[in-house]
Amino acid sequence: MPTRRSPKKGSLQYWPRKRASKLLPRVNWNAINSGKNLKGFIGYKAGMISACVKDNTPNSITKGKKIIIPCTLIECPPLKIFSLRLYKKGIVAKEIHAPNLDKELKRIIKIPKKRGLKIEEIKPEEYDNMRVICYSQPKKTKIKKTPDLSEIGLNGSAKEKLNFVKENFGKDIPITTVFEKGQIVDIRSLTKGKGLSGPVRRFGIGLKQHKSEKGRRRPGSLGPWHPARTTRFAPQAGQLGMFSRATYNNKIIEIKKSGEGLKNIKNFGEINSDYILLKGSTQGPAKRQMLITATLRPTKKQLKKDFEFIELR
Repeated sequence: MPTRRSPKKGSLQYWPRKRASKLLPRVNWNAINSGKNLKGFIGYKAGMISACVKDNTPNSITKGKKIIIPCTLIECPPLKIFSLRLYKKGIVAKEIHAPNLDKELKRIIKIPKKRGLKIEEIKPEEYDNMRVICYSQPKKTKIKKTPDLSEIGLNGSAKEKLNFVKENFGKDIPITTVFEKGQIVDIRSLTKGKGLSGPVRRFGIGLKQHKSEKGRRRPGSLGPWHPARTTRFAPQAGQLGMFSRATYNNKIIEIKKSGEGLKNIKNFGEINSDYILLKGSTQGPAKRQMLITATLRPTKKQLKKDFEFIELR
């Protein structure tokens, strides 16, 4: 018989396999160079739906025909700027808070009473980078009241970044000013939590033969006698799900405004604000908050795709 080889189970790229410490993942905004003004947006997954579209992709087998594709609905209530962060040598030098902040922010963060430096006094040439802390308004979605905060990068020169913040301090920023129909985006959020799972489901190891001792759904050996210890590479039972993951190059099929709402969505309810329609599926259950970011590395295959939205099924 040929030698049976079994490679190491579980990619170390996704290590450690434990629950994420926060619901909105951290993003390296310096690596993302595409997008309009804001490099990202906070949305809430509503669920999946089928959409009827006309395929206008060149050299496609179904070009010019109506096709049904699976899509993900993401509700995107308008964002507001909480504060402007000024960076110097990679460290936050100063932070300027916006006026007239919402009362709901008191649930998750301490709002400063004293106003320090004013935004008119800033000299952009003195700082290396600028980013904004934005918060969502889920009270407009009827999911919950507590907003979600996240640091989001800005595009443009130092003066353009500062002008954008000056114009939008205390104002609603809709999804239509950040992304547009036909654009490619990345989705960053947490997967669905599955709790304690065994090594077969968690790492994909094979079942032992039916006459083996001490169970079938476990590894044959946890390690050698010397060194007499169990390493972290041995597949064992533990947490599965609630991991931070990213799906790249998702096509925006359609962006709808708040007046064109949807009702009776399973495990979500009614969509009351702006929403986007993404081709394919994304990680996480219904009502999961997610970061929609400008694409990190766009592919030619996804950029070529062109779908004309017709209706939802």
